[in-house]
Amino acid sequence: MRRLLDGGIRFYLILVLVFLYLPILVMALLAFNKSPLYGLPFEFDLVWFDALANNKRLLTAGWNSVWIALANTLIATSLGTMAAVAFGRYSFRGKTLLQALLFPPIAIPWLVIGTAMLVFFFWSGIGRGLHSILLGHVALSLPYVIFVVGARLNDYPKALEEAAATLGATPWQVFRRVSVPILAPGVVAASLFAFAVSFDQFVISYFLAPPGVTTLPVEIYTSIRKGFTPEINAISTIIIAVSMGLMLIVARFYRFGGERSGNE
Repeated sequence: MRRLLDGGIRFYLILVLVFLYLPILVMALLAFNKSPLYGLPFEFDLVWFDALANNKRLLTAGWNSVWIALANTLIATSLGTMAAVAFGRYSFRGKTLLQALLFPPIAIPWLVIGTAMLVFFFWSGIGRGLHSILLGHVALSLPYVIFVVGARLNDYPKALEEAAATLGATPWQVFRRVSVPILAPGVVAASLFAFAVSFDQFVISYFLAPPGVTTLPVEIYTSIRKGFTPEINAISTIIIAVSMGLMLIVARFYRFGGERSGNE
């Protein structure tokens, strides 16, 4: 009975993984198919990667998404980490209310948030543009960063800082040699969340993008409406390869629990 149960659980998990990864594998495979209509038999060719290299609109939109996501990661991770440390280390009036107000941006549909940002930016004179898209992405990413870093702070061994200070370490040495290494896994995880939220964001980018300027999700949506081409498969395959490579690099140095793999 035990073997039957283990086999059933294993089979279920395999089905879940197949459900998640099969569409991605098919899309990546078709990026190397010569036929523009996904005709069979399969003919290996890099024609769609060559076409992608000459597609200025798609490449420009991809570059916009990359630099906005990187800028958002830097800003949101910095501000969110400082906010998480403030919530975790200090007690002040209104702290509980402020923490509770972090949930609505995650729970409210992005369509509503996008509409609210569009109205506010026009009312305040900020307008539409890449700068407003960046502001919108930072606003969406901050709660995720605060929660992820805050979760790391919940298990933060403060006694280590006290021990380092007792042994004569200066506040800067305590921060650099004790606090930073302990918080690093949470900060790295938060930065990955911030990058993913920004790079994949469609609604906010669609609402705040000015005419003629798009991000990659918006450009892919527009291209699909006009007529799907395998160039989208090609750039999606590149994104998947880079993302998986980045995740493998991070997993090489950090466990999901936050401990350094070298300590195992």
